[in-house]
Parts: sequence; structure tokens; C-alpha cells
Amino acid sequence: MHEVLSDWDGENALISYDARTGSHLFIALHSRRLGPAAGGTRLRTYPTPADALRDATLLARAMTYKMAVAGLPMGGGKSVLAVPGELSPEDRRHLLLRHAHNVETLHGSYSTGPDVGTSSEDMDVLHEHTTYAFGRSPARGGSGSSAPDTAVGVFHGISAAVAHVNGSATLAGVHVLVQGCGAVGEPLVGMLVEAGARVTVSDVVPERVEALQIKYGVAVSAPDDIDIDIDVYAPCAFGQVVGAATIPRLRCRVIAGAANNVLVDASDGERLQEAGILYAPDFVINAGGAVHLIGYEGLGWSTEQVDAGLRGIGTTLAQIFRDADSQGVSTERAAELLAEARLAAGPTSAE
Repeated sequence: MHEVLSDWDGENALISYDARTGSHLFIALHSRRLGPAAGGTRLRTYPTPADALRDATLLARAMTYKMAVAGLPMGGGKSVLAVPGELSPEDRRHLLLRHAHNVETLHGSYSTGPDVGTSSEDMDVLHEHTTYAFGRSPARGGSGSSAPDTAVGVFHGISAAVAHVNGSATLAGVHVLVQGCGAVGEPLVGMLVEAGARVTVSDVVPERVEALQIKYGVAVSAPDDIDIDIDVYAPCAFGQVVGAATIPRLRCRVIAGAANNVLVDASDGERLQEAGILYAPDFVINAGGAVHLIGYEGLGWSTEQVDAGLRGIGTTLAQIFRDADSQGVSTERAAELLAEARLAAGPTSAE
């Protein structure tokens, strides 16, 4: 874990161990340059505690860039609860309350919300011990799940990417592979089908793809099958799926999905550029959840303002694609340059 932190450019990390559940708890604060840090709480099993900490630090950095590009007055952070396996309801509640205590000790410098492995109901549990929990259920004063709005933002991003490569934003007849059909992937499939796209789905949970096949008549592929001829590859599960080993296998023109940290390493943005594949940087296209949670619960936005923020994801991506072309850099680098410029400029107020 020391090596992970030595290679990280973040501000600080809170690390604790819960003996009752055998779990490691991490909160990584990458930057508060634009405001208090915010990021989701991820609960899953990792090979080692160091892998969990590395995930937290990478995700926290991505949150810093996500907030900056989205124009939100927040910094970047992330929580990871690394569990040894399935927890009993009692142990899960215990671990969440332990995490809530850790969040509260940061005194407002960090707020959290749902992420992979957690839900609005989990945020309700956190709220028993901390006021810094976004995404609570409406019954507990929150705005509910942000996953549907994350899907809306990804849909706008796919439209912008298709427009850049095809000259038209229409998705009619465009073949999209949605990899991962959970809380974000499932509503995204519905929007794509409604827009006339030809959709193929994959997921490690067979029941999810079967339900979508029945509901929409979509095609189904194996979870690790990325060799099929498609127009758009939309990874919506875990990240680290596009790298030196997988890029030669890709037969698509666009990569645009909801997963975090899609690229295995920074050089993969250049590899995609060389391969002629347009990449919608993950920290830009998947910002819909942050727009939802911070807009509604942090800034008091109306539904119209949140909807405008979601549409803005497509507008921002279109600008990033143009900047990448004009500057001769990868889209990942163009997005990073935009984020870094906004971070250098300092805090601004969000309307």
C-alpha cells in the first residue's frame, strides 16, 4: 500500500481495518481545489488490500477531473470498502456504519454517494451517522438513485461520438454493444432501442440479458466477447477493459460507456487514436450521476437544470473531439487538458 500512495498525486487517504468483517476501508481524497471532495462508495472484493487502495486512488483522481470538466464546484474523492466476500445483513450494516463514522471524521471535506456495490438504501444507513451522504432514498430526504441519469448522460455522449464519426447524431441502425446491464446499462439499452439503434448486450448475470432479450429483442453475446463487428462499444461494468491486449481485438469505431477507468493505462488513449477508434473519456461521459446528486442535493437545481447538465455532457464531448483533432492529441489527453485548465483557473460558482 505504501507503493500505491507513493505513486499517487492526491492529498491524503484514510485507511482503516474492520476486524469483525475482515474488511479494509479506504477513503481517498485527490483534490479539493474546486471545492469539497465527493465520490461514491464502492463495495466489492479485491485480490489484495493494495489493489483496493489503488482502485480508490485512481477513481478519486478521475472524480477530480470529472467535476472539473462537468463544471461542478466540487473536488474529487472515492471510497472503497474491500470485503472478503458476501456479508450478512448485520455485518453489512455494521461495516456501513463504520464507514459513515470515517466520513464524518473528515468534517465535510468529503461527501459520498452510491457506487458499484452500494445503493440509496445504503446511503440511508450512512446518514444515520453522517450528514455527508448523497443519493439517499426520497423517503429519507435524498434524490434517489443517480444511475438512470448516468445512463442519460452516456446516451448523450454516444450521440455526440456518433455525430463526430458519421456527421449525424442519429442512432438509427447504429450497432451498439452494451457490456454490463445493471443499474446504468439497463436503462441505457432502453434509450438506445427507442432511438432505433441495433443493440447487443452482455453481462455476467444471465438473468439480466435474458430479461432485456425478452423486453427489447436485443441480441446477446458472451461477457468477454469484444471481437464482434459493432459501431459503438459501451462498457458499463468494471473498468480496465481497453488496453494493449484488447485494442487489436476491437472492431468498432467508437468506445463510449459508463464504466470508470476504462483504459488500462494512460498510453491506451494514444493506442486508440492510432487505431482510428474514437474514445469518449470515461470521466466526461459518465458524469451524469455527479450532475444528478450534486445538482439536486448540493446545489438545489431544478429538474430542468439537471437535464441541461446532462445534455451538456454531449456538448462537452463534441468540443473535446474537435480539440483532439485540431491539437493532434488523443481524446483522453484533450479531456485532461480541459480539466487541468479548469483546475488551474480555480473555483467558480455553478448556476
